[in-house]
Parts: sequence; structure tokens; C-alpha cells
Amino acid sequence: MTIEDLRIELREFARERDWEKFHSPKNLAMALSVEVAEVVEIFQWMKEQESTTLDADKLRHLREEIGDVLIYLTNLADKFDIDPLEAATEKLHRNREKYPADVVRGKAAKYTEYIKT
Repeated sequence: MTIEDLRIELREFARERDWEKFHSPKNLAMALSVEVAEVVEIFQWMKEQESTTLDADKLRHLREEIGDVLIYLTNLADKFDIDPLEAATEKLHRNREKYPADVVRGKAAKYTEYIKT
């Protein structure tokens, strides 16, 4: 399935349930933030090492929440005719410029800390 296929299927899913009226950009952004928080909740209170190896139940739960995040993100992007893959690709290119590998390798600081004035 492509992102475009997902968009079409999500439109149909909402239309069949008469949910389009609830899918304003504001509501979709709020729902997206809730789903992202549910991803965070899975890892809350884990030690770093624990977060790298999830048991089957936690992995299943994470998979479901990532699915929810992608659904709401795709719905929100669709409202503005934004292709999420294209947007991510463009952002990755900008990040390559902001974070040159030879300058930031092994560092986790924001790019503004590397800007020379």
C-alpha cells in the first residue's frame, strides 16, 4: 500500500461513517498528539536498555499506536494536500544541511548550537 492508497482508504473509511465533519485540521492535530502521547506512554519509566527490547505485548501495542499516528498524520496531511513522504524527504534534505555529519557526529545538540556567528 502506498501513502496515496492509504489516503483513499482513510477518506472512504470516514465517509462510510459520516465522520468527515469531525476531521477538521484542529481535531486531527489534537488526535495526532494524543496518539503520539500513547506511543510515549509505552516507554514511560523504562530504562534506556529496556526501551530497546520490547516483549511481544508491548511490541504489539507499539505497532497499533504507530498505526494510529500514521492514520491521523495522513488524514491531517490530506487536508492540505501534503504528501507525507515528500514532506519527510524535503525535511531530511534540510536537516542534512543544518546538521553536517562532519560537524555534528556523535553530538545531540540543536543545530543552532553549531551556527558560527
